Order: sequence, then structure tokens, then C-alpha cells
Amino acid sequence: MIRIGLLLFPGSNCERETAMAVKRAGMHPVDVLWNEPPETLRALDGFILVGGFSYEDRSRAGIIAALQPIMQEIKQQSRLGKPILGICNGAQILVEAGLVPGLADAEGQMALTENRRIRQGRILGTGFYNAWITLCLSEGHQANAFTRHLNASDRLHLPVAHAQGRFVMPDGLLQQLIARGLNLFQYCDAEGRTVDQFPVNPNGSVNNLAAVGNAAGNVLAMMPHPERTVNGDKLFTSMRESIETGIRSAGATDCPARTVSGPDATYRQAAQAHQCLVKLTITDNQAMTVQKTLQAMGFPVRVHRYVHWELVGPDSGMMQAIKQAGVLFCDRKEQEMSPDALHQARALSYLVRVKDDVHGQDMRQTLIGQYGFEAVKTVHHGIVWQFESDEADVTTLIDRILSTNMIGNPYAHECYRYDATLSG
Repeated sequence: MIRIGLLLFPGSNCERETAMAVKRAGMHPVDVLWNEPPETLRALDGFILVGGFSYEDRSRAGIIAALQPIMQEIKQQSRLGKPILGICNGAQILVEAGLVPGLADAEGQMALTENRRIRQGRILGTGFYNAWITLCLSEGHQANAFTRHLNASDRLHLPVAHAQGRFVMPDGLLQQLIARGLNLFQYCDAEGRTVDQFPVNPNGSVNNLAAVGNAAGNVLAMMPHPERTVNGDKLFTSMRESIETGIRSAGATDCPARTVSGPDATYRQAAQAHQCLVKLTITDNQAMTVQKTLQAMGFPVRVHRYVHWELVGPDSGMMQAIKQAGVLFCDRKEQEMSPDALHQARALSYLVRVKDDVHGQDMRQTLIGQYGFEAVKTVHHGIVWQFESDEADVTTLIDRILSTNMIGNPYAHECYRYDATLSG
């Protein structure tokens, strides 16, 4: 019987429904833990990276899992032509690992970033969203391992449940995907129209993208959950047929080198702006996980994490009132820090912001609409990551640390050197 490996990381939680979908398609599911030896994967016929919240989405959804050693074997199995499906968090892992789209001549790469639910210019919400949506195959879609039993008239009614499901990429790459049919599935309405508005597009994904494949046709990163309903069974029966009819080598072009994510510039506070730097008073699990992952990769560093707000417009009195309102931070578990506190002799700090900064836009909308702080002109939100070491000169490590993309994806984020002496 065909054996499909279900790749599980700490925090994966969709293995049961995925196993049921695999069985409905006449295949046998095999649980594979992230720390098992590579040879475990070599005896399997295909793989599904299941949904959930690997490593609690710490730092960014999918990035910690993508850096685990087992993903090197997954890349090798993809080169052999074995079908690999990433669902929701699994899709995020595939994108961060570079398996999708994996074009050798790609004009940039892609990222999956924070949801943005907008209608008629108004932000309705950000973050986690759970709903049933409709999908269709894109016009001119590639025939691949997961579409054999689907046709252009099919409408798939599937659930979505994610916080970071919005595909973003340079326009040049999007045009490459469309030209090659790799923009496999799109969000649409009941009539198949790809309306780029919420709720048809549940997360603001460019081109209404719901799933993207690789050029070889054996890897698919899909944000909706086909395994949670029989409505998605045709993807799994297609996967079975692709294995039964014979797997062909996909070549070695699916995993390009990761692009170095260097700082864009040094952060300088905007004119007429105030900063608010926030630190957890309890253990910061995100910083701890990034620290442990970097240490496992050979970087002897300690990691600290701070939430950074920059507000342009309010005077000092209004800024104090905004802080007291409790919307920038919760003083029961967080405390404001002075930027000077980050100035350490053996440390370097970097501010990372989402390029379109939907959190900042949403916060401004809240401050004006719900609290009446009309003077707020702009709000920027970001994370300051600090790296320090007693064993090594951090300046000799930082380029390699940033090249892991662990604190930011260069296609979704901006990265600035954060120097306390220049930030005020």
C-alpha cells in the first residue's frame, strides 16, 4: 500500500484529520516526528506537512520548523519527485524552506504574512481568522500531482483557520507564477469570480492566492484545509494516482539558496514622533525559542525581544494618555522600557517591521475611532530583536544570523539596525 508520511513538529495539531483524509484516498498514513532520522523518510512514497502551530508560530509562522534538519531530507525527497503537500502551517513551512515556488530564475521570492481583512478601505480585522471559503482552480493552472481529479468547473468549499496566510511577493514573481500556472488555487465566490475583497478573499492575499505549486508539479503549499472535509478528497486521490502512475525525478532546482536578510538602514525616529518600547515581564517564549534554535545552529547568543511602537502626531501629554489607555501594552504582564536600556557593549539590536504594517494601521484606526486621539497621524509597529554574547563578538556573527531569515522575511519585512543613541 502507498505510505504517506505525516510530518509533525511540536505544535502540529491536524494529524488526525489528515490521516483520515489519506485513508479515504486509499493510502496509509505514517506519523513522522521532526527529530526522526532521515532514513525514515526514504521508505515513504509521499509527504504531507500537516496544519497547526509548529513552535507556536514563534518569531514567524513556519520559520523555526523550516530550519530543522529534517527539512533538508524533505528537500531531497522533493528532488526525487515524491509528492509533498503542505497544509496551512505546512504551507508556511514549505514557503520558508524555499520549496515553493522554488524557481531557479525567480524574480524574488514569496512570503506568507499577517492576514489583512479589508473592505472598502477599512480594516475589519487582523490576525487569526476561521471561516469556510470557496476555491477554484486558476485560469491556465498547471496540471500537477494534486489536481488530476479536478477540473475548471470545480468549486471547493473548505475551511480556513490561520493568522499568517496572506501571500505577498514582488510583481515580477507573481507574473512568473501566472505564466507557468503555479498560482494553482484562488479564493472565489460561489460563481467562481475572484473578488479581491473580504470575505471572498479572507486574508488579503495577492491575486486571491490560496495555494501555490512548484515548477516540477510535485509540491503544493495550500492555506485552506482540504483534509477537514470530504470536499477536499480529490486532492488526496490525485496524490495517490500520481504515485501509482510513477514518480519522475523533479531535478534539483526546487530549493534555491536563501536570500540574506540584511538591515535596510539604521532606524531613526521620525519627526514629531514618540516611541514606546515594551518588554514582557514574564518569560518571553518567542525570544527563548529563537535563542535555542540559533544555539542549536552554532550561534552562542542570548536573544531578547521587545515590541516597538512609533506614533507620529501626538504631543507628550496625549502620548502619556495613550499609554495609560492600555492599548499599546498591558501593564499586568508587560512594561515600558527606555531605548537606552538596549545599549549594551556586547549586543546588537534590530527593528523588524512588516512592510505594509497592517498592525500599525489598525492601531491608528483604533486610537482615533474608539479613543478619540485625532492627532495621531501615523502608527508604526515592529519588533526589536537583541542579540548578545559573552563567548563571541556578535558583530562577526550577525550577518549569518540575519541570513537565516529567522527574525524577518525580506519579502515581507523591513529590517533596521536599532541603535539607542540614534533612535531618540
